[in-house]
Amino acid sequence: MPVVVKRWLTRTVAGIVLVGLLIVGGTAFRVWQVARADERPAADAIVVLGAAQYNGRPSEIFEARLAHARDLYAHGVASAIVTTGGMRAGDAYTEAEAGANWLRDQGVPVEALVPVGEGNDTLRSIRAAADVIKNSGWSDVVIVSDPWHSLRAGIMAEDAGLSVWTSPTHSGPIVQTRATQARYIFRETAALLYYRVSKKPADDVDLGL
Repeated sequence: MPVVVKRWLTRTVAGIVLVGLLIVGGTAFRVWQVARADERPAADAIVVLGAAQYNGRPSEIFEARLAHARDLYAHGVASAIVTTGGMRAGDAYTEAEAGANWLRDQGVPVEALVPVGEGNDTLRSIRAAADVIKNSGWSDVVIVSDPWHSLRAGIMAEDAGLSVWTSPTHSGPIVQTRATQARYIFRETAALLYYRVSKKPADDVDLGL
């Protein structure tokens, strides 16, 4: 192979690798940046993304999200809280129901709670919630999830036709150690890049994470 061709191939491959690293690095930085944000504008609704629940009792991760949503509601960020998430086989409650019941027990009025019990992944849950939100005449929402999940959730909600701010929880097991934080940033970077390319949830494939 001529020397000139070898040089061209080497530079092309190096350029592709560099662009890939910049895309991955830039996405990881945005995941980290949005994780540190706490946006609290006046909105139509607070949307809490579901997580595991055990016979109606929210998991520690889910409870941290719900507690943060309760605090946002108490501070007047919105007059409604939309809880999301469906149920797994054998469950008696949807994640949305478990979340709404927890918030009710914490003093949030029943009329302020809008459980949307559809979807077993972020994308499907957000799309179901967006339909309910738009049918209610609302459009501006504050998304509550874990810090590292917030960018992907916010982008999905914008793609579903909502005006979005994010206010992630900063308590719970996901934010306890640097090792845990690094693992979730890596996971969310891969999941977001996959979503941007495919417009599908990363739950549909094995990303090896």
